[in-house]
Amino acid sequence: MTQDSDDEIWVVYDGECPLCSRYVLLYQLRERGQRVHLIDARSQHPIVGDIRARNLDLNEGMVVRWRGQYYHGAEAMHLLATLAGEATYFSRLNRLVFSRPRLARALYPALMRGRKLLLRLLGRKLIGEI
Repeated sequence: MTQDSDDEIWVVYDGECPLCSRYVLLYQLRERGQRVHLIDARSQHPIVGDIRARNLDLNEGMVVRWRGQYYHGAEAMHLLATLAGEATYFSRLNRLVFSRPRLARALYPALMRGRKLLLRLLGRKLIGEI
């Protein structure tokens, strides 16, 4: 992967998960001048390979790459919450909850369990399952 500019954010999420897909689309990062790349973790995009090479499990959380650093799970949610604006109700609520690192770490496992349950109920497989 090439070096990121300071205004580029790469968000790698599960495109098969309706909650994950909706969540990343609700962000208002662009209003603050960031260039946002939304990447489906199930794709063959080179950043997905980078993430796997770093042993970051995409079934255990989304990954955000910003300024050359990788943030996984609760850290990714925390980063996105601090970078997002406050133009919408969702952005304000998300920032209120996930801009607190301890709260983000406490809530994130429940979100992942909910994601896995939803995928199972919809008959969809986890990332990387055949």
